[in-house]
Amino acid sequence: MANTTPSGIRSFRIDIPQAQLDDLHARLAATRWPDELPGVGWSRGVPVAYLKNLAEYWRTTYDWRAHEAMLNTLPQYMTTIDGQNIHFLHVRSPEPGATPLMLLHGWPGSVVDFLDVIGPLSDPHAYGGDPADAFHLVIPSLPGFAFSTPLAGPGMGTARMAGALTQLMSRLGYARYGVQGYDTGSWVAPEMGKQAADNVIGVHVNAMITFPVGTEGEMDGLTDVEQRRWHRMQNFNDGYLQCNSKRPQTVAYALTDSPVGQLAWIVEKFKELTDPEDALPEDSIGRDRILTEVSLYWLTATAASAAQVYYEEISANTWSEAAADDWTDSGAAHDTTWSDGQDDWATGPRATVPTAVLLSTHDVTIRRWAERDHNIVRWTELDRGGHFLAMEAPELLVSDVREFFNKVR
Repeated sequence: MANTTPSGIRSFRIDIPQAQLDDLHARLAATRWPDELPGVGWSRGVPVAYLKNLAEYWRTTYDWRAHEAMLNTLPQYMTTIDGQNIHFLHVRSPEPGATPLMLLHGWPGSVVDFLDVIGPLSDPHAYGGDPADAFHLVIPSLPGFAFSTPLAGPGMGTARMAGALTQLMSRLGYARYGVQGYDTGSWVAPEMGKQAADNVIGVHVNAMITFPVGTEGEMDGLTDVEQRRWHRMQNFNDGYLQCNSKRPQTVAYALTDSPVGQLAWIVEKFKELTDPEDALPEDSIGRDRILTEVSLYWLTATAASAAQVYYEEISANTWSEAAADDWTDSGAAHDTTWSDGQDDWATGPRATVPTAVLLSTHDVTIRRWAERDHNIVRWTELDRGGHFLAMEAPELLVSDVREFFNKVR
């Protein structure tokens, strides 16, 4: 790192020591593999044969140095806000009138999620688009993820993340800007709008999760599509959510000691959340891209710190534990138990910043619940694409972001 500026922003370059890569390869070669029941496929977790093949590819074929060099072609920086280190990409558009836009990833993602949208969003003219659609991009690693470590301490939930990131935009000199996020980013982006309503011109989210809060009649009249989304949410295999939200430190020992453990933990999410769900994850997202994501978690040893946001949001009384447990228990009486936790699930005053919601085939967002909490001015439903839309169908995300911010900037 070098070139510290008066604003406390330092240039940053990824440079993983070779000893760490040698250690990774040695651990992969020495993996102690479990047995497996015959004929169960993916129904009980990642199949041994699949994971052995992927781990061997990671060890012998995947080239971290090539992907590290590619990432280092992008301008990267580090700053410290309220004691928290924040790593970010800052890609300025060649168009001087470009709109500043922050892009926020989720778990198990990183800044790598957005590699395919950086060019079209920042320099649309080079991609056959309208220069008026250009954005200056700020793409942070969320606190606790990748190089935005170590965590400054307990309490780094979405509100504190949002506060740090609004300060980052101010530090960069952006007084008016947009925010786009998915997954964890879809929690943080609206919170930025609440905290800095005079600065945030619009919030665009995909992979947003909405919840009932126990008010009378909120379950009445759900459409067939909404009923399926609600059923999908209730029956989603959320073992990772329970581990991350209740015992993030305990599960992290296995993930930080075993690269195959970390690989299985993440690749299962890519399998379950990409479109089509019954295909292999690399049918939707390139194998090297997935391994770059996994490598970042492994090489930065951030299995524990990246999981802490779940603990803060679910177990630290932002969401009630009773409600969280009921969400995952498809046999419970949801219409009753949800109401018991309504005070914990309520999101406070309705947001006022114009908000766009983009739904892919995997999303479970219920419109009336989204409109209860947010100022929804645009609602788009896609017939393809999964949870990781910036990697699976980047052109769809780019198009919707452009159209939304054309209306609000």
